[in-house]
Amino acid sequence: MIVDRPVPPLPPIRPMFDWDAPAAEPLRAELFDRIADAGFPCVGAKAAMAKGTLETVGCRSLDSAWDDVRIHERLLAFATAYRADPRLFRSLAVIFDGPDGLTEAEFERLLWTRVQSLSDKDVWRGLPYDRTVSADPDSPHFSLSFGGEAFFVVGLHPASNRPARRFSRPVMVFNLHDQFEVLRAQGKYETMREKIMVRDEAVAGSRNPMLARHGQSSEARQYSGRMVGSDWKCPFHYKGGTEA
Repeated sequence: MIVDRPVPPLPPIRPMFDWDAPAAEPLRAELFDRIADAGFPCVGAKAAMAKGTLETVGCRSLDSAWDDVRIHERLLAFATAYRADPRLFRSLAVIFDGPDGLTEAEFERLLWTRVQSLSDKDVWRGLPYDRTVSADPDSPHFSLSFGGEAFFVVGLHPASNRPARRFSRPVMVFNLHDQFEVLRAQGKYETMREKIMVRDEAVAGSRNPMLARHGQSSEARQYSGRMVGSDWKCPFHYKGGTEA
């Protein structure tokens, strides 16, 4: 005998957050306004925005894997486009619609959760690690790699201790490591780095002690923007083997 039972209501489904939705455009505009502000220190991001090479991806939540495949595919396309036309400056900003109220430690944990998931997809697709960098997060030559291209990540969120790293939503900005090497080869890296440090000091009252040159200490310590001690251990582990 079939018994009629009441069907419990489904939980509300949060609408897809993407740049095709009209509600998402103000958030992208807010990020661009933040970068354009005189107090924003990163001259590289300003240059990318001015050149129209600052790309954006809107995603649901930093604590969800919902958009990880889409983010990874954008990273692969981004790397491919750079190899076809290796012009300075390029950045890919992934803006998440939540969660709200994250502490610095919570943001850091979720950032590395997303990084690990994205790296695992690179391994799953059988893509090589960029051989110009190390996959070991303890190495001073560490960088992430997607599609065979090395990336450096800058995290932004509302609760950052550094004013330059504050934004109304969680953001992960992916920058191509090769661009830093090109700047070094052109003799422009140190000048650009000093400009950023001076601007940051003017806003925050001090220079960011977490910033270090690639090859001096692991850049993994810089990604989230949180102040970490010498005992900090990066949670990332590359799963593609030791050949990297």
